[in-house]
Amino acid sequence: MKKLFSLTISAALLLAPFAYTINAPALKLTVDAVSAASEEAPAATAKPAAKPTAKPTPKATAKPTAKPTPKATAKPTAKPAATPKATAKPAATAKPAATAKPAATAKATAKPVATAKPVTVKENVYKDGVYVAYGNAYSKGTEGAKVTIKDGKIADIELMRTSPKLIDRNVRDNYSGVWVAYGLMKDKLLGKTRDGAAAVDAVSGATRSSNGWKLSVDRAFERALIVKPSDATYFAGEHMGIDPEGKYAVFATFDENSLTAVKLYPLTAAGDFVDEKNYTAEQTAAIAAITPALLAKGSSAQAVPGFEVESRAAINAFLDAEQNAVIDNTSAYIDGFYSSYGTARSVGVERADIIIRNGKLVDVKLYRLGTNLIDRGATAYAEVVKANAPMTAKLLANGSYIANYDEKVDGISGATESSHGWNQAVERAFEKALKVPTEGQYFDGKFAGVDNQSKILLLADIEADEVTGLTLSLFGTDGKLIADAKLTAEQKTLVDQLKAGLLDKGVALADVTGQEALTAAARAALADALANASKVQGEYKDGTFTAYGDAYDKGTNKADVTLRNGKIVNVVLSRVGMNMVDLGKAAYAEVQKAIPQLTASFLAAGTREGVQEVDAVSGATSSSNALKAAVDRAYGKAEVEEAHKAAYFNGIFIGASTDKSVNVMVTVKNNVPVAMLVYYLDINGKVKTPEYLSAAQLAVKSEIESTSTGNSLHKYGYKAAAFGANDAEKAISAKAVEAIKAALEAAGK
Repeated sequence: MKKLFSLTISAALLLAPFAYTINAPALKLTVDAVSAASEEAPAATAKPAAKPTAKPTPKATAKPTAKPTPKATAKPTAKPAATPKATAKPAATAKPAATAKPAATAKATAKPVATAKPVTVKENVYKDGVYVAYGNAYSKGTEGAKVTIKDGKIADIELMRTSPKLIDRNVRDNYSGVWVAYGLMKDKLLGKTRDGAAAVDAVSGATRSSNGWKLSVDRAFERALIVKPSDATYFAGEHMGIDPEGKYAVFATFDENSLTAVKLYPLTAAGDFVDEKNYTAEQTAAIAAITPALLAKGSSAQAVPGFEVESRAAINAFLDAEQNAVIDNTSAYIDGFYSSYGTARSVGVERADIIIRNGKLVDVKLYRLGTNLIDRGATAYAEVVKANAPMTAKLLANGSYIANYDEKVDGISGATESSHGWNQAVERAFEKALKVPTEGQYFDGKFAGVDNQSKILLLADIEADEVTGLTLSLFGTDGKLIADAKLTAEQKTLVDQLKAGLLDKGVALADVTGQEALTAAARAALADALANASKVQGEYKDGTFTAYGDAYDKGTNKADVTLRNGKIVNVVLSRVGMNMVDLGKAAYAEVQKAIPQLTASFLAAGTREGVQEVDAVSGATSSSNALKAAVDRAYGKAEVEEAHKAAYFNGIFIGASTDKSVNVMVTVKNNVPVAMLVYYLDINGKVKTPEYLSAAQLAVKSEIESTSTGNSLHKYGYKAAAFGANDAEKAISAKAVEAIKAALEAAGK
């Protein structure tokens, strides 16, 4: 078939459809360079990291000929506890794309004397790129850093604090001292050289994590060396690894060139360490049998007879630890979150969201999308729903290492087509993670696209970055596709016009007179298909995200926002009372009137920025602004790489106890809960006045409100627990704590 239009200017084309959605011109792609700022010399007392001391040969392309001095890494002095208590839920880690602009090279401030010899510019000994490294491990996990190095400096950085499963944990699941440290340390490290990063002061209250991040950064620079040290193979220290199935964790201690110790820990289904006193007889026997084999042979160890399954998991965990320890990590992939699609069909498509570490799959979530490209969840075909869990397990067990991926994971009987789609989606997600991208901007194949208001489904055949064929279908008012045989003559003519125009002009297709809305939908559907085919990971995760606007003493406003490729494809707005129940027709008349108007406006705006430009509805200004804030916060939750990594959004949030009798309003400043107000509710969700409160209720209210600081972390803002001088107070405080936790969940990023 004739290749009808090229996608070589696809970046501009992908952005162009947004203009039709938000009535704004297409975005310009010009990026201004950031002026370089001179870096302060490190303090005299700071111990800088060792750096290469040899001068490069004068040839422009030559690499340094002398060995750089390796930076010695201190060995850990504490062993991980055998009975750690896990508090963190694994969270998905952030995308690798840099969000900060690299500093430009500083210009000289003085002109050289005319007779002076030319100054020899020292060649950069670090290779530009994205490098991931981890600090020394301990019982709660480890710190890590994804560092973008440009011209020998940190151009961008993402700091990680991992759970025992070595997946970046939700910030608020860390101890509170770390909450503010993320932002402070990132600001301190940005723009620094290796020596400058080593001299940065730790954040008070998060000294261990700060030093772990600094060590991670130093190791990232070591990995970036063009000439690696010849006298060291490993970062000396204790390194942790997890098998992808989450059965075992390995702590492997290395000196510069050899393995010196191994410890093996079984994990719970949640990825936490099993308490040693709770080891089963089988676990105790497996650990005793496998540990010596790992110490003797490392990742080359053979399965111990009688413990074949456990051995495989332990060996995979050891390999992970070894890859975290090795200086010259040869993984072809950049660690992080990636999402991609399988082959599209008229009935829908499969999607996989994965997390990669050291070139292997460590987490995967599988989805089956309908014709509108929204996750069908439990409403998908029964066999597909049933296949999800076993396919996930197979991918983790058999498809963990992409080197073995050409064997493919066997499909699940009864869901063969979806199994193939999931396999393909995972493979494409791996390709997005490549350090050295494959040729072309798009995957070859058939990709679906739907405009964000679900008017048109488009299937695009793409080969060698060109669209070679299109199929276009219209949705009816019932949300279902109209069969070709049931299209009216006018609709058939329009479909043919749109298809021919898109093949000829792409998203630059001019409006069809009298069908401007459907023309815009066709352009947006093509842009969506191209985004789904792109080899570049997007800025936001797909899915539905719930967030709230600022609350007050009558309730709050809620937004459930469904995103695809950063566009709003569905939004549900509601006004909830103090008991967190949708008020529906009990809400103010102006708010009832505003919600459908704002729903339509937000969907038409389609983007994070576009929603903020929507005018407030007259008579419901406060609720309009709160709902706009809720949508923005939903986008904040969807960020692959958070613009500002924090535990909580700033604002005012409420939560209710399970029985809806207690409401707590939490104020968050500088991303930390600082103040709380307690309300007691009647069976209708209305606030009780003080004269109707019991002595126990008043005592609990006084305790929580009197410990509000207004500036620093509230007493009950971290791991709140029930309290009280008597049983009545303890019972009331337990409900108040439920409400506090619900409010913090509403505030959480």
